[in-house]
Amino acid sequence: MGPWLDAFLPAFGLIALGAFLKRRLLRDDAVWAGIEKLVFWVLLPCLLASSLSSVRLGALPIAGMAAALWLALLIGAGLSLLLARGFGQAHPAATSVLQGGIRFNNLLGFAITGAVFGAPGTGLAAVTVGLIVPCVQVIITPVFAMGGARPNLWRVLRQVALNPLIIGCALGFVLAGLGGLPPGLGPLARTLGQASVSLGLLAVGAALGAEAIRDRFTLQAATAALKLMAMPALTLALCLALGLEALPATIATVFMAQPTATTAYVMARLMGGDAPLMAAMTTMQHVVAVVTLPLWLFILWAFVPLP
Repeated sequence: MGPWLDAFLPAFGLIALGAFLKRRLLRDDAVWAGIEKLVFWVLLPCLLASSLSSVRLGALPIAGMAAALWLALLIGAGLSLLLARGFGQAHPAATSVLQGGIRFNNLLGFAITGAVFGAPGTGLAAVTVGLIVPCVQVIITPVFAMGGARPNLWRVLRQVALNPLIIGCALGFVLAGLGGLPPGLGPLARTLGQASVSLGLLAVGAALGAEAIRDRFTLQAATAALKLMAMPALTLALCLALGLEALPATIATVFMAQPTATTAYVMARLMGGDAPLMAAMTTMQHVVAVVTLPLWLFILWAFVPLP
């Protein structure tokens, strides 16, 4: 039980603490908005860049991981849009179902994989995020743009290229190819990156609210089943079919089993999506993930021969 408690209690404990602080001590929305911006624009890109910069890219099955993850995301995107159409949802709600179906909480993923698998898990986690984030943004941003009268290709490409997570991933891959971060900057980037997990999970808890779960409950439940059960199962099947080794397959599956990103609400609000539905989906998925994430780790430990 020790490793399991070490993996999940800190992660979900920080989320619960963030919810408590938002309602009892730090009630000012501006405080949490500032923390979210700090994590999104500075700390998390530092985590991605520093983690990727220390990885020996030539020794990792990046091509196989990319094939499995990207194919799973494309299939998941198609299923999400079909699900929204099956429930008769308009375009704004369809974008929220899409985000709920394929986006993921990378901070929670880093917290769990780092606690369970140590430094090798963190390095592979950074590679996984580096593969997932650009693909997700390339899928989601044009779908949002299609809701307008005339999508602007330049604006879509600019939004994708200037995403700080994509910049952090790209910088990390470049630094890895150059041999890593230089002395002095390496420890600074790693220190900033480590702060992203704790502050980010506190902000996740502050952003959740149980009041909205009643809104289109059946649609939310169906999207949660797709994201938390079908997507990791599909990813694991693709990883095994492509012959990936146990640890890369496990890390890829764990990340695809994460609940949707809390920043999905911000994106829905700013780009014309159904923000209330997105907030409700985010809350429901994080609540359900308390059960499904340990279940997936148990399945992986039982059926995938980890070293």
